[in-house]
Parts: sequence; C-alpha cells; structure tokens
Amino acid sequence: MSKALSLDLRTRVLAAVAGGLSHRQAAERFEVSAASVSRWRAREREQGAPLPKALGGDRRSGRIDACKALILSLLEETPDITIEELRQALGERGHRFGFGTIQRFFVRHAITRKKRRSMQPSRTDPIS
Repeated sequence: MSKALSLDLRTRVLAAVAGGLSHRQAAERFEVSAASVSRWRAREREQGAPLPKALGGDRRSGRIDACKALILSLLEETPDITIEELRQALGERGHRFGFGTIQRFFVRHAITRKKRRSMQPSRTDPIS
C-alpha cells in the first residue's frame, strides 16, 4: 500500500508556492507532481493544514449496509434462504451485490447462516 508524503514536505512545498513559485515550478523543485501541489493547497485552504486523508480501509460497505433493513426482512421472511437466493432477491429490487459482499455483510453483523439439523430431545429414564 502506498504511503502519504510527509507533512514536512507538504509544508515546504506550500511555503515555496506562497513565496511566489507556480505549482509546476514547486513540483519540479521538490520532485512531486503538480497535481499533488494543487490538492495540498486546496486542503490547506479548506482545512487550514495540508494533512493527508486516511489511507486504506473499507470504502464500499456503506452501499450494502444501507440495505440492512431490507436484507434482515428478507431473512425473516425466508429463514433458510441461501446467499445466492438472497442475491437474486436483492437484484430484483434493484440492489446488485456479489456473493462475497453479502458474506462479509453477514460476518460484520454476526449473522450466521449455518443450517442445523433438528435433534430429538434426550429421553433418559429416571434412576430408581
């Protein structure tokens, strides 16, 4: 995974821009891209500091989590529904998700899908 450039470098580049260099000149001088200089400058204007955004992490689970109520209602209607059947039911309602996406949703929300056989009650005779 990539790593954000240091805050020290960002502040030196932005100080050079504030000192009169263009974005391209500052980029060449500090060996970074001109687009990075523009982004850092915009972040400094918006937030007051050119701090990097968080790297990595999950950015896409919010899409399926928005359908949580629908998924739970489908599971209530048909408790023994398979993941593939659930996928198709969601697709019919306009929500398309992959098999793995639904599996990760179940793990995240501690939903177990294991089908258990019904067991006969234990009948032990009382000891006389």
